[in-house]
Amino acid sequence: MGTLVLVRDNKTPGSVALGMHGHVRYTTAPHEDRSDWRNIRAIVPFLRDYAGRVVFALLCLGMAKIANVGVPLVLKDIVDGLDTSKHSTLALPVVLLFGYGVLRLSGGLFNELRDTLFARVRYHAMRRLATQLLDHLYSLSLRFHLERKTGAIARDLERGTTSVSALLNYLTFNIVPTFFEFALVALILLTKYDLKFTLITFGTIAIYIAFTLWMAQWRMHYRHSMNSLDSEANNQAVDGLINYETVKYFGNADYEVRRYDDTLRQWEDMAVKSQTSMSALNFGQGAIIALGVTSIMFYAAHGVVAGTMSLGDLVLVNALMLQLFLPLGFLGVVYRQTIHALADMDMLFRLLARETDIQDSAASTTLRTHGGHVRFENVSFGYHTDRTILSDVTFDIPAGHKVAVVGPSGAGKSTLVRLLFRFFEPTSGKITVDGQDIGAVTQDSLRAAIGIVPQDTVLFNNTLRFNIAYARPGASQQDIEHAARMAHIHDFICSLPAGYDTLVGERGLKLSGGEKQRVAIARVVLKDPSILVFDEATSALDTQSERAILEALKDVSRQRTTLVIAHRLSTIIDADEILVLEKGTIVERGSHEYLLGVNGKYARMWALQQKLPSSGDPGQRAMFSMEMESRTE
Repeated sequence: MGTLVLVRDNKTPGSVALGMHGHVRYTTAPHEDRSDWRNIRAIVPFLRDYAGRVVFALLCLGMAKIANVGVPLVLKDIVDGLDTSKHSTLALPVVLLFGYGVLRLSGGLFNELRDTLFARVRYHAMRRLATQLLDHLYSLSLRFHLERKTGAIARDLERGTTSVSALLNYLTFNIVPTFFEFALVALILLTKYDLKFTLITFGTIAIYIAFTLWMAQWRMHYRHSMNSLDSEANNQAVDGLINYETVKYFGNADYEVRRYDDTLRQWEDMAVKSQTSMSALNFGQGAIIALGVTSIMFYAAHGVVAGTMSLGDLVLVNALMLQLFLPLGFLGVVYRQTIHALADMDMLFRLLARETDIQDSAASTTLRTHGGHVRFENVSFGYHTDRTILSDVTFDIPAGHKVAVVGPSGAGKSTLVRLLFRFFEPTSGKITVDGQDIGAVTQDSLRAAIGIVPQDTVLFNNTLRFNIAYARPGASQQDIEHAARMAHIHDFICSLPAGYDTLVGERGLKLSGGEKQRVAIARVVLKDPSILVFDEATSALDTQSERAILEALKDVSRQRTTLVIAHRLSTIIDADEILVLEKGTIVERGSHEYLLGVNGKYARMWALQQKLPSSGDPGQRAMFSMEMESRTE
């Protein structure tokens, strides 16, 4: 069972390194170059929106602690006032009792005011950070998203955003108040009592903090292991559910559950060890506090017997110690949680620090299309340095023309589309649209000019209306229905009980392959781009539907620049030019008639496809396509 490991690439700050087999590896394991202070400083900008609230919350915090420390002082005076050994007549200290109640009430009031004021700050920071994270994920390159593990990264990001809220909570409500209270208690002890009380009190605190730090660091690896295994288990569950049909096809539900349980068994072992070590830590902390309080009470009692201290002093010292050690006991828990939060935050801020491979420069301009003439000029590209996918590819798609690319799987056809959308940059050469280098224009303007019908259409788990209108959010119902008619899916949608409000299920699983493809076609019709890309746009359709869709696509692509990636040659015989791509190189080019005349690779592919049974079954065609590729390679 492999764990998820995120390692920083030494050459690129904040980068995510690739593990074996090209997979990105994530974890919350400790990093040698982890900077907790840097991560804490990174939270500060999220607090500036409500700086006033932060200041008032801190003022309320100070007032609450002053009231809390004032309670034992008033209690001392009350006890001394009721001490019959000092007074011949006993009088009720009404003013002191009233003051005691006011201080108690004030402490609670200021604490609640602090919580109320800071709630907006904390949750606003969470919202901004979560939004920034999602925006950053969308800005990262396709390379990152092809290699990510969705379940693991989702869990890591969830822990990361929650940890920011927790850290703000600990700092504001526990750590800062406790140290402020330490200062107040130290001031009282130094000014009112013998130095030994201060030395014992803060000596105990020093031993307590040192013990807590040592134990917390010692047991931290259990938490890291828990996080790693938790992310792995979550990734396995999400991955299996996303591929539900595949799991069921192969009868591997039990296998998936066993894999999940095996990982959770390791997580369980780490969780038990974590809890056991926490119990040892809690007992050690309790022993240190008990020893300190006992020592203080021994000297205080001795002072009362010797007449150097009053009963009120004994009560005051005892109350101060209890008041001080109670939050100190909780401070141990807060410290552990803070360290956990910092470990969880580290993954989040490393991801935020990762720079996307494809960035718009400051000099990038908006793409201006006037026809949509596309040109690939001496383009070479490889996903990895040791493997070239495209080699010195040059071709033109004049404005309003249709160019098709055919060839076996792995020839680089889909890579052409990814380069055109600028998901990757060419290793050499350039791509232009109407004479403008796409590397010098903004990505948003480039992609706004291109529409695509992909081979594998994945829909949002929403309504048909939402999925079609996704090409142009806010489009009118009339425009949506027009696009659906162009894609020959309007009548089908109207036949459904919920019509355009029908939910398509996760990834569109409630629709057939052909229905999803027609939704994708309707979507690109609604977008109305200057340049169209059809990547096996009719691969999932039967013969009858394919003919109808091809007619629709002809109408859609008329007067538009069109790039078609195809296996089935019958769909591209009307192309102005057909490129035959093999091992990243164009080996033949020309019209359908010309390529048949030269009797080369294209002609052999065409002859093989003519033997395809006329049933039009997509499955048969897919099998025959595989046979064709094996013969032509």
